[in-house]
Amino acid sequence: MKTKPSPIDHLLADLADPSLLWQVATLAACLALAWFIGRALRASLVSRIEASQARHAVQSRPLQIVSGSAVRLASPLLALVFVTIARAVAERFHSAHVLEVAQPLLIAFVVIRALAYLLRHVFAASGAVLAGERWIALAVWVAVALHLSGLAPDLLAWLDQVRLPMGKHKLSLLLLLQAGLSVALTLLVSLWIAALIERRLDAAENLNLSLRAVLSRFVRALLVLIAILVSLGLVGIDLTVLSVFGGAVGVGLGLGLQRIASNYFSGFIILLDRSIRIGDIITVDKYSGAVTQINTRYTVLKSLDGTEAIVPNEMLVNSPVANLSFTTRENRLAIQVSIAYDSDVATVRELLLGVAAAHPRVLGDPAPMVFLREFGSDGLVMELGFWINDPEGGSLNVRSELNFAIWEAFLRAGVKIPYPRREVTLLNPAPSSVNP
Repeated sequence: MKTKPSPIDHLLADLADPSLLWQVATLAACLALAWFIGRALRASLVSRIEASQARHAVQSRPLQIVSGSAVRLASPLLALVFVTIARAVAERFHSAHVLEVAQPLLIAFVVIRALAYLLRHVFAASGAVLAGERWIALAVWVAVALHLSGLAPDLLAWLDQVRLPMGKHKLSLLLLLQAGLSVALTLLVSLWIAALIERRLDAAENLNLSLRAVLSRFVRALLVLIAILVSLGLVGIDLTVLSVFGGAVGVGLGLGLQRIASNYFSGFIILLDRSIRIGDIITVDKYSGAVTQINTRYTVLKSLDGTEAIVPNEMLVNSPVANLSFTTRENRLAIQVSIAYDSDVATVRELLLGVAAAHPRVLGDPAPMVFLREFGSDGLVMELGFWINDPEGGSLNVRSELNFAIWEAFLRAGVKIPYPRREVTLLNPAPSSVNP
């Protein structure tokens, strides 16, 4: 069986053809023209971004990412368009095997740049992203090498012949490979679209933070599901083949994943009913702090000492939660102090009110109040009640500062704080057994 000549074979056959120089010159002209146009686009785009940032006095990282990626894609994409047009024109008069070889190389270059842009746009820059870019580049260049060498048809035919049983169906390696590539590409595109939507939602200041979070996660999950279903349908895989996996997932959720599923549903409930919002100061069980993240499975509480507690969402739904900033951020604190029975209660009252009024975190409305709480066994128990509106700043520090101020004020005014004194009297002590 005679195999079809590869593009490399055509190129080698044209080495002695004088038209080869014209093809090389045409290719060089296409690349140079694309480079100059791409450079001009870059200069224009950068100047517009700088002018926009200077006008709004902000640094726009998304715009910088889009501009840089657009410039990196512009030159090879323009070169591909110019080479395609030049090849179509040249083939009417003579062979264009140089352009035939250059075209898949430029296609590979554009694909690598586009996929690298999607990876950097969807995921945070890290070593895993860089490794992923290298593997993508390697896979694309291997595919181009197989195409140029003429080995691609034989390899695809072999992959199509190898079939794996999947229930009542048999799927070929080629179909599975196509499905994997299709799923990966559609997932990448869907995550990119989700990232764009999330940025738009983050910029919508009229939406609540919790509503933004639930919309972002819902859109991301919906797009991922649509991407998987569409990609599998495009390659011709019958979705009923996946019914066995769906049944297994259902059994797993019913038996071993009940708590995990409950946490996910609880997360959506919290985000939708807005009972707990980002920035609230809450206490649940033995954990307390400010809500910094509300994820679909857990919520992060950051205490004043910097410790972060990861609380399952199920606990926030099924347990009582003390929210210090649910409807209002004003919270009442109290300090109790004992004074001697012979103290001037009116003077003590004025001292306590003056100490509270002098503290910057104590609110004037509602005003601080002093109460005679009880007649204790050692003295009168007075209570200073006051309000603060910044519970995220902590309560122990303001109590401590007021206690120091009360102690100093009592010392200056001669107010005594009683304390119990105990005297031990020995009756009829036993004679000492030690001889003098």
